[in-house]
Amino acid sequence: MTAKRPASRSTTTRTATTKKTSTAARGRTQPHAKAKAKVAVAGKAKATAKSAPRKVAAPKPASKLRDVVLGALAELKAVDVKALDVRGLTDITDTMVVASGTSDRHVKSLAERVTQRCKEAGFRPFGIEGERDGEWVLLDLQDVVLHVMLPRVREFYALEKLWEGGAAA
Repeated sequence: MTAKRPASRSTTTRTATTKKTSTAARGRTQPHAKAKAKVAVAGKAKATAKSAPRKVAAPKPASKLRDVVLGALAELKAVDVKALDVRGLTDITDTMVVASGTSDRHVKSLAERVTQRCKEAGFRPFGIEGERDGEWVLLDLQDVVLHVMLPRVREFYALEKLWEGGAAA
């Protein structure tokens, strides 16, 4: 024979068990329901994004960077400054600027001034090469690459002829 439990106790236990089960069941279904709601909201956001153009921060124009570089070179009286548009010739940069300095100290000073002015304008250089020797300093600003050289080095390498003639293409 099986012993019968008192009615009040079994009802309490069942109620408590039912509440626990239903809470657990709700706990399992709620995240799923929330996930469905998130998917629905994301779907609406995608539909809205397709219909309305997204506002993206405009990149700093390369022409402004070019003007900053040319202005800094003019401040310290760089010699024979040439800005070459190389967009059709290479993917590395848009503009290549070639300038000369009168001495190795002048070349270093020109590169330092351009770096300083670019940082003030919000453009950070990716790399600077040749500052120690001062015969040829290369400054990489992504959209603009600057070559500052001594006149004899510039004549020897003739970068302007290389890039103007399209020999690289």
